[in-house]
Amino acid sequence: MAIEVGERIPSATLKRMTADGPADISTDEIFAGKKVVLFALPGAFTPTCSAQHLPGFVENASAIKAKGVDTVACLAVNDVFVMDAFGKGQNVGEEVVMLADGSGVFTKAVGLELDLVAMGLGVRSQRYAMIVEDGVVKSLAVEENPAGVEVSSAENVLARL
Repeated sequence: MAIEVGERIPSATLKRMTADGPADISTDEIFAGKKVVLFALPGAFTPTCSAQHLPGFVENASAIKAKGVDTVACLAVNDVFVMDAFGKGQNVGEEVVMLADGSGVFTKAVGLELDLVAMGLGVRSQRYAMIVEDGVVKSLAVEENPAGVEVSSAENVLARL
């Protein structure tokens, strides 16, 4: 069952790339005392994720942060090296924090996994965007069609802030 508005983000450990290499980052560190926009995509370097979803958040990060958001973060069930390369390839700079959920532990904990085994992609994340305040989900928009970017787009997040 998917996490719902009003529920607290579960404790989990994700990975992110730092100047010193891969590092753990806890969900408490990401969300506690902050307003965060977290968007997830099925896979780094996949067509829709690369052409639409991540670029929309990079382009709108300043406008999103201007509405009181502390962090804009992108999550995928990919390893930290892939997420780092994806972020560099998309020129995210400091605008978007790239988070790796390599084994899908967080994704499963929030109930937003997407079974793409038949396509040879394993179990990934559904495409979604959530607004989280001090660890509590305030808004959640999950795409019915994982190939589409409508309710989880940066523009729709801006409208919900």
